[in-house]
Amino acid sequence: MRRRDFITLLGGAAATWPMAARAQQRAMPVVGFLHQGTLGSNAVSLNEFRRGLQDNGFVEGRNIKIELRWADGKYDRLPALAADLVRRQPVAIAAALLPAAQAAKAATATIPIVFISGSDPIETGLVTSLNRPSENVTGVSLFSVPLIAKRLELLHEVIPAAAVVAVLVNPSNPNAEANERGIETAARAIGLRIEFTKASSDRDFEVAFATSRRQAGALLVSADGFYASRRDQLVALAARHAIPTIYFQREFVPLGGLISYGSDTPGMYREAGVYTGRILKGTKPADLPVLQPTKFELVINLKTAKALGLTVPPSLLARADEVIE
Repeated sequence: MRRRDFITLLGGAAATWPMAARAQQRAMPVVGFLHQGTLGSNAVSLNEFRRGLQDNGFVEGRNIKIELRWADGKYDRLPALAADLVRRQPVAIAAALLPAAQAAKAATATIPIVFISGSDPIETGLVTSLNRPSENVTGVSLFSVPLIAKRLELLHEVIPAAAVVAVLVNPSNPNAEANERGIETAARAIGLRIEFTKASSDRDFEVAFATSRRQAGALLVSADGFYASRRDQLVALAARHAIPTIYFQREFVPLGGLISYGSDTPGMYREAGVYTGRILKGTKPADLPVLQPTKFELVINLKTAKALGLTVPPSLLARADEVIE
């Protein structure tokens, strides 16, 4: 081969290779990940979601691309974020939590959606059946909201003298009214009176905690994605106002929270990743029953109890999955 021909051939290959690489990059399937919270407070859950994808052979950057969208607790941003993801034509969208799932469902009736939600997916309109989800939506229920009654009972065991319990509720959460009704019903069943305090932004927290301390002997933080993204702030306020508080995720307790009761949140994100991987392999959402947790974790921080002057009943300690001393 003549030198000129060789150089021409090499130059043609060099020009062709970037185009082939770009074409291969464009062909990489995209998964949307829409979350109403922040990356900082959900990094562990996001990594578990990635692990679920890996369980099905999908590795980010190798054979799949994940488009992340975070609302940072501003729920009114979710419709625009969901619409942006839909424009990118992903193979599937994972959406956490309820407001994000509702925004994703409103944005598309064709792209498969895998939700992670603490609310009842039938009552909130995400699906019509748990065993046979309709249309393009399936997912994982954290079962956080239906556990309200159990959290109230646990709080009552720790502070039996507290006849009034304050409940922190986010009025921006589309499930807020249903949460309040469920809480009032559960409270009546065990003879407690409820005082609702509301907070939907960082500036609301100080007044909400001061009001709770003045009106009640204990506090229940309702399940909410924005509250999960402000764990450090909420735990610090509970300590400053010296109000015994129960939370919906175990992640609050190592930070100094008194007690929590809920499902294994990171583990359920991994299940959502597994479902997303199965959809990438061709399974239809309607063939994937909505998953529900089978184990709930009770975590107690004895150091915090001591600081509050509380004695946790031995029977409750014996039932705890983890006791932080």
